[in-house]
Amino acid sequence: MIALERNFRPEDFRKSAGTDLRCYESRVGGVLTLNQKNMNWDVICFSHLRWDFVYQRPQHLMSRAARIHRVFFVEEPIVDNQVGLEIHQRQENLWVIVPHLSHEMDEASKLNHQRESLAKLLTTMNVEDYIAWYYTPMALPIGQHLSPLATVYDCMDELSAFKFAPPELKTMEQQLLQKSDVVFTGGYSLYEAKKDHHSNIYAFPSSIDFDHFSKARRALDEPADQASIPHPRIGFCGVIDERMDVQLVGEIARKRKDWHIVMIGPVVKIDVGTLPRLDNIHYLGMKRYEELPDYFSGWDMAIMPFAINESTRFISPTKTPEYLAAGRPVISTPIHDVVRHYGSVVNIASTSADFVSAGEKIIAHGNICLEKIDEILSENSWERTWRKMEKIVSNAVENFITNRTLKDRKTYV
Repeated sequence: MIALERNFRPEDFRKSAGTDLRCYESRVGGVLTLNQKNMNWDVICFSHLRWDFVYQRPQHLMSRAARIHRVFFVEEPIVDNQVGLEIHQRQENLWVIVPHLSHEMDEASKLNHQRESLAKLLTTMNVEDYIAWYYTPMALPIGQHLSPLATVYDCMDELSAFKFAPPELKTMEQQLLQKSDVVFTGGYSLYEAKKDHHSNIYAFPSSIDFDHFSKARRALDEPADQASIPHPRIGFCGVIDERMDVQLVGEIARKRKDWHIVMIGPVVKIDVGTLPRLDNIHYLGMKRYEELPDYFSGWDMAIMPFAINESTRFISPTKTPEYLAAGRPVISTPIHDVVRHYGSVVNIASTSADFVSAGEKIIAHGNICLEKIDEILSENSWERTWRKMEKIVSNAVENFITNRTLKDRKTYV
C-alpha cells in the first residue's frame, strides 16, 4: 500500500451531516418502511477525468453532492508499480480515490485488485447505503460487485467519438445503459442521440457558477503572465485537444497580427508541435478554477474555435455560459448546442474571415447585452442542476427500497 495523504481511521469517514439525515429502514410488523423525508446515501463516483484536472462537470456536481452525501470519487488507475490506493480528502465529505497498479499485473489481476481494494475500502469507511455514479462506461467492470440503491450514468460527452477511445467503449456503454436506473446527458444533442436507449433519461446541459464568473465584469488584478500581453486580447480557456480547430486559430492570428490570442488550458491527445506558433498567440497553460475570472476580466472577447467533426457533434461547452457570465462577448464556431441555446447572444462564425469580421464589430461597437444574458443564465446554475438531479436519483432510490419492501412483505405474509 502506498503512503496516503494522512492516516485515515474509519471514524474519519463518518457522515458529518449526522444520523438524522441518513436513509434508514425499520421493521414495523414484519414490513420494511422507509423514512423518506430524511433519506440520504453515499455516492461512489467513477470518473475518467481526474479531480485535479480541468474543473468541470464532475467537480461541480460532486462538490455540491458532498454538502449532504459522502462522496468517494474513484479515478482511473495509475500503473506505476506502487500497488495500493491513494486517498486525498478534497473537502468535507469528499475523498478522491486513486488506484495504483503494477506493470507486471495482467488485465484480470488489475481488475481483481481494483475490485478487492474498493470493497475493502468501503467496508473500512462503513459505506452501507450508496448509489453508483458513472462518468465512464469503462469503469463498469470495477463496480460490477457493488449493490447500490441506484445506478446513475451521467453521460457528459460522447466518449466513443474522442481520440484514442477504447474500441470496447460502445459495448460497455450499452451494458451501462441497461444497468442504470437513471441516465443524465450533458446536452440536448446528446440527449437526442441517447433518448431511445433508456426509459428514464434527462438532459442537463452545462451550467454556470454565476457568482464566481461574474466577478470578471469588473476590473480585477491582472495575472502576471497575462499583464504584458497587448490589447485587443482574444481569449480561450479549456482543454486543447482534437476538438480544437488549431488551423482556424492560426488563420485568425495571421489575419489580424495586432490581435493577441490568449490560450489557457492543458494540451492533451494532440502533438504540441501541431499548434500554431506566432508572436500573437500566447499559451499560458492550465490555471486553477479560482484564477479564471482574473484572466477573463482582461479579455476583450472570448472565442470557442471548435472543429466541426464527430468529437464535437454532441458537445455542450461549459465555457459558453462561463464566458457570458464573465461579461465577455463570445465568438463560436457553429456547435449545434451553442447555436440552439445561445445563438441570440453568441456570435457564430464558420471561417477565420467570419471570426475577424465579428471581432472587428465587437471592438468597434461592443457586442454584448448583459440584461439579455442574465435573463438566459438566470435559470442555469449548477446549484439548480444538482437539486434537480438529486431529486430524480432520490426517486430512483425510493423505488428500489419500495420494491424491496414489497418483496419482504410477500416473504412475511
